[in-house]
Amino acid sequence: MPIIYAVEPDLPVEEFRSVLVASTLAARRPADDLQRLDKMLRHADLIVTARDGTRLVGIARSVTDFSYCCYLSDLAVDVAYQRRGIGKRLIDETRQKAGPLTSLILVSAPAAEGYYPKIGMQPIATGWTIKRMR
Repeated sequence: MPIIYAVEPDLPVEEFRSVLVASTLAARRPADDLQRLDKMLRHADLIVTARDGTRLVGIARSVTDFSYCCYLSDLAVDVAYQRRGIGKRLIDETRQKAGPLTSLILVSAPAAEGYYPKIGMQPIATGWTIKRMR
């Protein structure tokens, strides 16, 4: 069965949590706080999913203005489905939906740093952050 990609603005929080856990991204997200995860979903501007039948196997969750920049905050693919091009396709779908005038920006998990150059992304040298209080 082919992987189906779609925009799902009303994705249930339980499915979001499941794919975070299955991808290992839950270690760097508030996966045990369903209320906060739900807020993350509801305030995202673009949620692109990858499904194998009804099973959610990947997600790209972004905040964007659809005209200048798109911050891809979460890119998660179930470990059992990795190395099949799903992450790259989620990025491509996100770029298409965000529009040709947007720059795509993301902060990589340390374990994934080697992945992004392989799919044509370029590192940026200047970036700044103020860490979350909790």
